[in-house]
Amino acid sequence: MLKQFLNLKLSQKLSPQQIQLMKLIQLPTQAFEQRLKEEMIENPALESGKEEEELYEKDEFDNNDEYDDYEGSENIETEINIDEYLSNDETPDYKLQANNYSDDDDDRESPLAESVGFHQDLINQLNTFILTEEQRNIAEFLVGSIDDDGYLRRTITDIVDDMAFTQGVYTDEKTVEKILHIVHELEPSGVGARDLQECLLLQLKHKTPTEYIELALDIIENQFDAFTKKHYDKLLQKYEISQDRLKKAIEEIEKLNPKPGGAFDSSSRAVEQIVPDFAIRIIDGELELTLNGRNAPTLHVSKDYQEMLQTYKDSRDKSHSQKDAVQFIKQKLDSAKWFIDAIRQRQETLFVTMNAIMHFQQEYFLDGEETKLKPMILKDIADMVGLDISTVSRVANSKYVDTPYGTKLIKEFFSESMKNDQGEDVSTLEIKKILKTIIEEEDKSKPLPDDQLAEILGEKGYPIARRTIAKYRDLLDIPVARMRKKI
Repeated sequence: MLKQFLNLKLSQKLSPQQIQLMKLIQLPTQAFEQRLKEEMIENPALESGKEEEELYEKDEFDNNDEYDDYEGSENIETEINIDEYLSNDETPDYKLQANNYSDDDDDRESPLAESVGFHQDLINQLNTFILTEEQRNIAEFLVGSIDDDGYLRRTITDIVDDMAFTQGVYTDEKTVEKILHIVHELEPSGVGARDLQECLLLQLKHKTPTEYIELALDIIENQFDAFTKKHYDKLLQKYEISQDRLKKAIEEIEKLNPKPGGAFDSSSRAVEQIVPDFAIRIIDGELELTLNGRNAPTLHVSKDYQEMLQTYKDSRDKSHSQKDAVQFIKQKLDSAKWFIDAIRQRQETLFVTMNAIMHFQQEYFLDGEETKLKPMILKDIADMVGLDISTVSRVANSKYVDTPYGTKLIKEFFSESMKNDQGEDVSTLEIKKILKTIIEEEDKSKPLPDDQLAEILGEKGYPIARRTIAKYRDLLDIPVARMRKKI
């Protein structure tokens, strides 16, 4: 038996151009500049820079009666209105300029010093050691096996096998261990360690011996588990020493670097620069928002491409090859005009979204006090500016704003709300700030567990469960009470 059903389904599909616009909106300033360069390479009808103003004073090609002479000929006008591409009426739509920044606004580039990579630096240091060819091959292989934190996380057995299979170097574990001791002499000290304990020991052995260094060495070598768990009472009992002496030994350990490769990383690798997409300034007690000028390039459609169309228009003999060329020109002009319009839409979207955020968080931007950040979700801003939540998200997740209090990632201004004991909505950012302050001011010899932190916040008017405290503490990268303990 056959049955007929009528099924209505409502769906919304974005056009390819809408998808491209969304991608443009998501791009931060530097990535946008790169995208702009790529588009200009791909589309020769798109040009940057200012064009001579007289080109736009008069539309010489509009309302021209010469088309009447070609009514009987086969021509392109039936498919393409060439005047649309020669007309200058729409110039303001795609000749983009920004008037709220100076000519050199944010155009300065910071030179970066050329640096030697972490592993190359270690290999360079090996040149100061007198080694045989076999020893050097092993040493360089060991250095190549060190990870970015500075650790050798592979077993000696695996290294011996790998050298045989991949390098054709046949050796034994004893020889590799011997060469590893040479690697352990390289800087930064601790590099090439196989675990944290060995890393700390190597660094302590490189220090000038004192009574506190010697005690620290003994603790790390023989009481490492008690040290990591901060069982200070056990250590005091084991060594029969004063609390002050143990404290000084632990201070020596705390000076060490648990990631020796990371120290090199921060100074020697390519620096990722953050270019603010917006700037907020306080002028005469009022907030002023500007969009980074690099987001507002001056663009126009190529004059040469317009002249190509004029040449075709003036031609009496219009061949098929000429029509194919005109189709190509039309495609490029369409693409150029769309891209310029998309940039304008991007500028407007970025500005109105950030402007709404600035006014929503006006109290914070006027004095920089984080506790004045209001609860704010994407929907709040989307409703204010009449945009989709997804569009606001694209602006907030990837853009930075330069404020009088530093450069901030915009999404950090968003937070959920919760009720205080007065029934008022407060930002979770405010609660995290207060929690962080309480922990910073606690007695480190008796750090506060989560249940006590919950009680203190409750007394301050923020009724929060212990599990929520634990969640916020994790988000703030604050360890549990036992790990915050200091002697």
